[in-house]
Amino acid sequence: MPRDRRFYESATALAAAGEQLHQRGWVPATSGNFSLRLSPTTAIVTASGRHKGKLGPDDFIAVDQSGTPLTDGKPSAETLLHTQLYARFANIGAVLHCHSVNSTVLSLETQGSELVLTGYEVLKAFSGVDSHNTKVVLPIFDNDQTISRMAAKVDTYLAAKPDCPAYLIRGHGVYCWSDDLDSCLDKLEAVEFLLQCELERRRLHPGQHTGEKQ
Repeated sequence: MPRDRRFYESATALAAAGEQLHQRGWVPATSGNFSLRLSPTTAIVTASGRHKGKLGPDDFIAVDQSGTPLTDGKPSAETLLHTQLYARFANIGAVLHCHSVNSTVLSLETQGSELVLTGYEVLKAFSGVDSHNTKVVLPIFDNDQTISRMAAKVDTYLAAKPDCPAYLIRGHGVYCWSDDLDSCLDKLEAVEFLLQCELERRRLHPGQHTGEKQ
């Protein structure tokens, strides 16, 4: 597969996003990974082991939906968590994965398998939500170095709950997806704000983890 103009335009956009997310402290060092859909069956994803605040056009690999590289280089070890989302949702065009303090700590401190967010005005940033007086559930998956197994668990969950806006990996970070890169960045910012609010509430009211679902 040639690295054509669309490839380089996508790479440039993701590199700019990476610099922005690194400045916010959400992708320290070489953590995190990003992708954009190139076609119904292909995507561009960050190469393995690259600093996300210093990405260039050559730091991305084109892959198919099985995660097989279509251009030279080694894609992120978590590529299947991206391609699983593109295969599950034909409408999405971007996936962002960050290792922020908020998502890492809260996923460890939440004992249940789901984090329930309720009462926040910012919940209206998510599609289909038009009131603060609702509940949005973020699943928490246990970390697993066998990425294919974790991707299968995520896919099973999302098949049953396709309206889920994002998910956490325990002690690891957050995955967020949307129609395009700009809306994905917006959604990620909303998720991070809500996670920070939950952490602050737990600091102020220790022992009252009302957002946990067993």
